[in-house]
Amino acid sequence: QVQLVETGGGLVQTGGSLRISCAVSGRIFNQFVAGWFRQAPGKEREFVAAIRWTDNNTNHADSVKGRFTIARDNAKNTLYLQMNSLKPEDTAVYYCAAGLSPTTLIAGRPQWWGHGTQVFVSS
Repeated sequence: QVQLVETGGGLVQTGGSLRISCAVSGRIFNQFVAGWFRQAPGKEREFVAAIRWTDNNTNHADSVKGRFTIARDNAKNTLYLQMNSLKPEDTAVYYCAAGLSPTTLIAGRPQWWGHGTQVFVSS
């Protein structure tokens, strides 16, 4: 079993930056992959970024490429999402997710979910 706890959400102005974190605990398998999703009011949850634990291979959604960066700290078992040049349309609840397959995670079917952290970008 894996537990995911997000922190670091909050209010930021347009153009600002914010870093959110996800503490990962439990058994981390060799094939472990973790990522971020977000859900804006009235919209479906969407994939943001993912990282493979073994080799740091990353994948970012087109909507955030060049602005958001996913990273991890192996020693702390913590996942990060650095968000720069934030826009009002980035306002959403951001969820940490994890699983054993990059394909199923990116498709929105991870094995584990966090409870989410709210990010609000003011115009």
